Amino acid sequence: MIQIEETITSKIIFHRISSEENKCIFSNSLFDSSDDNEESVFKKIFLKPFLSHSLTFEFKHEVDMDYNILFNLSKAIYEGGDFIEKSKDISQHLISVSKHPHIKDGDFFVVKFDDIKLNNESYEGVGLYKFEDKESYIDTSVDNKEAAIKFRKGIGSRKPDKACLIIFAQEPYTLFIIDNNSNETEYWQNDFIKHKAKNDFINNTSNFLTLTKDFITAQIPTEYDVSKADQIDLLNRSVEYFKTHETFDKTEFEEEVFHHTTIIDSFRKFDETYRHENDMELSDNFEISEQAVKKQARVFKRVLKLDKNFHIYIHGNRELIEQGVDENGRKFYKIYYEEES
Repeated sequence: MIQIEETITSKIIFHRISSEENKCIFSNSLFDSSDDNEESVFKKIFLKPFLSHSLTFEFKHEVDMDYNILFNLSKAIYEGGDFIEKSKDISQHLISVSKHPHIKDGDFFVVKFDDIKLNNESYEGVGLYKFEDKESYIDTSVDNKEAAIKFRKGIGSRKPDKACLIIFAQEPYTLFIIDNNSNETEYWQNDFIKHKAKNDFINNTSNFLTLTKDFITAQIPTEYDVSKADQIDLLNRSVEYFKTHETFDKTEFEEEVFHHTTIIDSFRKFDETYRHENDMELSDNFEISEQAVKKQARVFKRVLKLDKNFHIYIHGNRELIEQGVDENGRKFYKIYYEEES
């Protein structure tokens, strides 16, 4: 999704934030670094957690985008505003929405990036990171030929508890969001960021695969007498379409996957209801996101479970497996194959 090989961390600042004003500490200077090793560490901590994310979002506001505080503060940074002062304003905004008693204090980083690639286009970006818990590590040193060990706490391999990567693509920008322990409080997404799913090819790919999976596994069995093997075959054909096409065409997809007019009509009704109930925007034609396909394909269950004795993994040709019942009423599957490995 994003490529960070050429990305440069151009500015970084850290503030200590708390719901208690007397515990807040605001920095007045940027961290100065020109060390390649430090740059590598910054990328690992601040950018690597987003590499596996396939869902994209954008800023929103119910009335007018001018009322979205974080959108305007990040836009000011993009347009050359005072980075230190704007980072303090962002921190104050976070503090103002962090009034729930379950919200923890933490270290808050604001990081400016240059040359982040999104869909092979280079952009500037800003990352916002809150670390609430630190990990323990061993610090070793040698002084006057004496070796010493100290246990310290800091930020290392752990992902941030909360993070938002803002890519300055077309307004209202592209967002990637991390929110661990989001069940405890919703302030990070609903109050601090205010966002909605972006209507782009990444979300279209992911959402259409989810919609199709729900139709095959939940809706089709209520309308048709269909076996588990047939359902798995439909799931396989759905994923195969997305893997073998660069662009999605809904009519073409329906014909290649479902074949029959009655099932296609049922799918279209389900699609319409699904979009309405989930308040979802979906395009009928879009570029297919390879990364979104890989992620979604992992949750397509293509395992046929028979009592507690057998699991049959079906990956391909449905015609090579037959279902039946013997003279004693026992159900069976007959499987054809050419080689055993």
